[in-house]
Amino acid sequence: MVGTMKLDRKSLFKEVRDYVMITIAMLSYCIGWTVFLLPNNITTGGVPGIASIIYWGAGIPVQITYFGINAILMVLALRILGLKFCIKTIYGILVLTFALDVAQRMTAGTHLLDDQPFMAAVIGAAFCGCGVGLGLSSNGSTGGTDIVAAIINKYRDISLGRVILICDLIIISCSYFVLHDWERVIYGYVVLIITSFCIDQVVNSMRRSVQFFIISDKYEEIGHRINSEPHRGCTVIDAHGFYSGKEVKMLFVLAKKRESGVIFHLINEIDPTAFVSQSAVIGVYGEGFDRFKVRSKSHKSKES
Repeated sequence: MVGTMKLDRKSLFKEVRDYVMITIAMLSYCIGWTVFLLPNNITTGGVPGIASIIYWGAGIPVQITYFGINAILMVLALRILGLKFCIKTIYGILVLTFALDVAQRMTAGTHLLDDQPFMAAVIGAAFCGCGVGLGLSSNGSTGGTDIVAAIINKYRDISLGRVILICDLIIISCSYFVLHDWERVIYGYVVLIITSFCIDQVVNSMRRSVQFFIISDKYEEIGHRINSEPHRGCTVIDAHGFYSGKEVKMLFVLAKKRESGVIFHLINEIDPTAFVSQSAVIGVYGEGFDRFKVRSKSHKSKES
């Protein structure tokens, strides 16, 4: 019963944290889009790019177009991908729609970096990229081409990144028919590159993992503390000191980068003389970490 309550609290905390992070992510995207990109006639990819083009050409507020297109896409996604995929994306779309309306009212008449469009593109792309990366790390998104890519990927073996890139290139190129300025189109390509870079950096930093090798006579106490505080598993490895000839026990631990400080603190508290090796790992898959990103042959044959 106690274990179930702890698990429920942990799951609730994770869900609340995800929604808080998605909110921050959407606010970051809103700042980049409405403060730096939109006033300087610099487009971005996805549905925000389409909304920007319609705004410049027809004067329709971006939040109306953004919400309308995403509403249609979400209906398709709910039928094809299911509610679990969509619920946090729906929340992100609603937050960004509301934030766009408020931000445009608050920044009316403000035009930052109007004589430095390249800097506006760089700063705006950084805000947008960090927002999208933070949203993806919290299992949410801004919708748009992410949904299209997920639907196509469900039925065709095409990478998500390739679908999003193709869609974004087409959207940014189409901005020329409204702006009639290839320089602004090139700035749009710059936004696309910087946004992609920022997304990768944020997502990788949020999911970065480390591994520990810990040699200590108090390995049992250290292992129990690591199990209970950062809630990470430990593997005991029988080792042999080549120089000393002594049989030792070595703990092997995988943890998130943000948990390394807690682990070092408890090791120092229990055994300050312990020998510890820490190194970064490229990817960790399994319970408590990422899921395998491969599709079985049997799954592919069923779809075909």
